[in-house]
Amino acid sequence: MRFSRLFAPTKKESPADAEIPSHKLLTRAGFIRKVASGLYDILPLGAKVILKIEKIVREEMNAAGAQEVILPIMHPSELWQESGRWEVYGKEMIKFKDRHERDYALGPTAEEVITDLVRKEVKSYKELPLNLYQIGRKFRDEIRPRFGLMRAREFIMKDAYSFHADDEDAEREYWNMYETYSRIFKRMGLEFKAVLADTGEIGGNFSHEFLVIADTGESKLVYCEKCGYAASTEKAAQRKPEVPKGRETEFKEVERVHTPGIKRIEEVSEFLGIPQEKILKLLVYLVDGKPVAVAVRGDREIEETKLRNAFGAKDVRLATDEEIEEFTGQPKGFLSPIGFKIPVYADYSVIPMVNFVAGAGEVDYHLKNVNWGRDFEVEEFIDVSEVGEGEPCPECGAPLKFKRGIEVGHIFKLGTKYSEAMGATFVDEDGTEKPMVMGCYGIGITRVMAAAVEQNHDEEGIIWPFEIAPFEVIVIPTNVKRDEIRELAEEVYENLKKKGFDALIDDRNVRPGFKFKDADLIGIPFQVIVGKKAGEGVVELKVRKGGERFEVESGKVGEKIRELLQGGI
Repeated sequence: MRFSRLFAPTKKESPADAEIPSHKLLTRAGFIRKVASGLYDILPLGAKVILKIEKIVREEMNAAGAQEVILPIMHPSELWQESGRWEVYGKEMIKFKDRHERDYALGPTAEEVITDLVRKEVKSYKELPLNLYQIGRKFRDEIRPRFGLMRAREFIMKDAYSFHADDEDAEREYWNMYETYSRIFKRMGLEFKAVLADTGEIGGNFSHEFLVIADTGESKLVYCEKCGYAASTEKAAQRKPEVPKGRETEFKEVERVHTPGIKRIEEVSEFLGIPQEKILKLLVYLVDGKPVAVAVRGDREIEETKLRNAFGAKDVRLATDEEIEEFTGQPKGFLSPIGFKIPVYADYSVIPMVNFVAGAGEVDYHLKNVNWGRDFEVEEFIDVSEVGEGEPCPECGAPLKFKRGIEVGHIFKLGTKYSEAMGATFVDEDGTEKPMVMGCYGIGITRVMAAAVEQNHDEEGIIWPFEIAPFEVIVIPTNVKRDEIRELAEEVYENLKKKGFDALIDDRNVRPGFKFKDADLIGIPFQVIVGKKAGEGVVELKVRKGGERFEVESGKVGEKIRELLQGGI
């Protein structure tokens, strides 16, 4: 490809609404253009990256035994009503009526459509297992589209669905997809972690998220370097502490303390001169409409996904100030667990606490030396707070570490949630009719492109991993008006193409500095600079990542690039 013919409108300035590097750089480097909130044109450079990502995904999915299909993006409401998700999916689903006043939606996911296909065609255990996937557009009406391709309303996704005769085979395929995903992201040259995750609205028995490590990631992950345990903070388990032996011998008398206008944990800590971990935080939640109190150590935060899962609830929300007074008879900010009218559940972090501070149940007062078991009863100790860095791993006890990441893939073991609801059954070997056991596996194709930039960039621009770069190498003649430079550049360019490289030549009649800035901004992994030594048949090879430079004979550029790739550059 010749740069003079390439539609890659680069910009010096970032969009005013761009907050993260991928949004800024993909726009500046001519990969995307905004059409409307959450909607983007993908320009030629972006399309090349996406096609390379899709190629890797297709090759690995096909090698793993999956088969590609193409499903409609218009979904009839009847299928979603069968699964029970038409009303509960939420406002992210874009619904509309056709000319005959029939209800449809633009597919945000495809469990219903694929289940409908399989239930119509598969009747016997002999036709199972089956893994079908598609790569196509999805639509979700995000309440606040932001971060460019990271949280868009329209995006490209690979979604796969497997169907099995029994739970054992479904689990086998789950781990087959786990290994397949690991190979996919390794081939893309990305640093990633697979973590235990919440199943969310998709449902199912268990799931793993695949996160690309990046400081700007919205997801926080917890991991253990010793045993390999890894989980999202929504799923990360606390190691349940033992009840301190002889704790009752340490109990002190409860003391009522005047704390005028002091409500927040930070204020109580400062006012009383005690650390936040010596304070009990008490929150009132409505769990599927029923009020419960949840106690947690003062320096910890409740993770509402863990709370919902602990109660097996569909809906969890904090009570309003008015509801708190109605349910407890106490004012918000000074809640006391002593004499509470509703059941008190406590996070694991409360178990070791002795002689702690809690609200007194009246305005402007707190209590010192409160103890669970003596002063109030705990209905049950549950794991509902976000795990802290340095806490013991739930598997081996080693200190946990934190990183941030961007979710690019998610696999679910669905079980029979959809097959039972939609009547996707088969006749087993023993002649009985059974629901198919399902799995679900997604990769955000456009999100992978953005995540790769979040992980790989510097002040000059993008640094693409070789495997998914729009071009692998760019040939830059410093002066196209000089015959020896132009001719050698053309020769190198043709040789690189013959050797299988995806090459670009910057044949524009512009200043060298302009070309270098564009090459760095676009992020092509290797730059071949043809300049002052062209007459000697020598060029300069620059590695975009790190900026290392080598003088190379013009006929050996391809070999040098291969050598550098084998060396791990």
